[in-house]
Amino acid sequence: MKIYSAIQIGDYHQNNCEDHLYIGEYGKNKILCAVMDGCTTALESHFASTLVGKILKKICIEKGYIEFVEQNDLQLNVEENLKTILRDLLNELKIVKNQLMLDSKELLTTLIILLFDKNNEQGIILAIGDGFVNLNGEITEFEQDNKPDYLGFHLSEDFETFYNSQKQKIEFNKITDLSISTDGIFAFEKLAPSKSKEEINVIEFLTTEKTNSEKDEMLNLKLKILENEFGLKPTDDFSIIRITE
Repeated sequence: MKIYSAIQIGDYHQNNCEDHLYIGEYGKNKILCAVMDGCTTALESHFASTLVGKILKKICIEKGYIEFVEQNDLQLNVEENLKTILRDLLNELKIVKNQLMLDSKELLTTLIILLFDKNNEQGIILAIGDGFVNLNGEITEFEQDNKPDYLGFHLSEDFETFYNSQKQKIEFNKITDLSISTDGIFAFEKLAPSKSKEEINVIEFLTTEKTNSEKDEMLNLKLKILENEFGLKPTDDFSIIRITE
């Protein structure tokens, strides 16, 4: 199994990339991946997406310590583990909000989170807000008419009520070729002259096509090809994680 990632500031953004991504091990046998997209109209939204990534990193590190010390990890299924992660994430966000006296508008970010158990090849994806998933060739677009849901909206809610209301969920078995991305994947435009006379399908090129798959920087190399050969760059911030068998 190989995991690739890339992140790029949108051409229409000047100061900060409002996207962030995280890849880590949750315990001994589980992979956790996430892409976040801060709300452009909120306050310093690059902070919110980065903060979520840092909290997920903390959760994964703590999980490793707990498993090492206790040596008797509870045998939760993949969704139960995801639910635990999300509960911990929201609790940590509440703590940070209170400690730093943050406004809710400073914590607005979307989240697509993926948890995969390598032992039994069971996985789950949860999208809060908008974004994109290509699961073994089957594409799912999470579109919310430019009014996406954000984690920051739910900090004061009862967690069980919040979690049970989440419908943008995909459960799956086995990974052949899986990509999760923020909605920046839909924002590629021709911003420079094209050297190639051929047309290219950006989504297919990034999430299905296998050029440079032997290299760890496959996705960054693909972004360079899109820019240099086809004049295509994302106008919105863009982050992507791709996992292949």
